[in-house]
Amino acid sequence: MKVLVDTREQAPYDFDKYGTTVEVAPLAVGDYSLPGFQDRVAIERKALDDLIGCLMGGNRERFGRELSKGRHYDFFAVVVEASLEDVRLARYRSEMKPHSALQSIISFMVRYRVPFIWCGNRAGAEYVTYSLLSKFLREIEERYKQATKAKE
Repeated sequence: MKVLVDTREQAPYDFDKYGTTVEVAPLAVGDYSLPGFQDRVAIERKALDDLIGCLMGGNRERFGRELSKGRHYDFFAVVVEASLEDVRLARYRSEMKPHSALQSIISFMVRYRVPFIWCGNRAGAEYVTYSLLSKFLREIEERYKQATKAKE
């Protein structure tokens, strides 16, 4: 499997553990996608401090626009390199109150129909990103097989 990593991604996953090839390419939405499916699947990666920063000020509008673009994909998710407990305990560098941060995230989830997946840490988020993309690809391949079989 080959994974596309956006050219703007600051700390990309290498997916070494998964035998995956990584190619850097400009992506319209998200940080990770698959070749040929860039307009159908995307994963947005967020470290906790970055996520909290995206919930405040002008960053909030930019983040909302990014999520809005992703809502039209077959699959789009935000993987967070932290736990929900990390937010609850304010384990981030910001004065934003945990309740406000969580309510903002929940609002984004509802407004843009995008799941935020709490992965615990960076390794967990890399695993989830790989798994989501590989399952998406497997589903597409299975649908193609079924459509081909139905035409016979």
